[in-house]
Amino acid sequence: MIFLDEEIYDAVKNNLPSVSEYVSSHGGDITLLGVKDGVVYIELVGACKGCAMSLMTTKMVVQKKLRALIHPELKVVNIDGTAENILPEDVYVKPDNCEVVNRTSIVEKMKDFLRLK
Repeated sequence: MIFLDEEIYDAVKNNLPSVSEYVSSHGGDITLLGVKDGVVYIELVGACKGCAMSLMTTKMVVQKKLRALIHPELKVVNIDGTAENILPEDVYVKPDNCEVVNRTSIVEKMKDFLRLK
């Protein structure tokens, strides 16, 4: 896949509300845990956590919709506590409170504070 993990993460984060409609209708939700090498790691929570149908939900609902919305080769893994579904240590995660800082306004505030106008 030619996309960076950060780009995939942002795309999944933006599309997650529409993808999680089915899961929400069954009393569950989807938590985005991160992306590594084009693989999206999620966790099904609420009523869907530990459900016998969680693998089918992950592949036939979540992965299918994300592939249609983002990229046809996207792979989705539900971290469900099994040995084969482990979250990599170096998975890409963007902090929720990550903001672009306007450096000019910070400099202006410092000037005001120091009365250097």
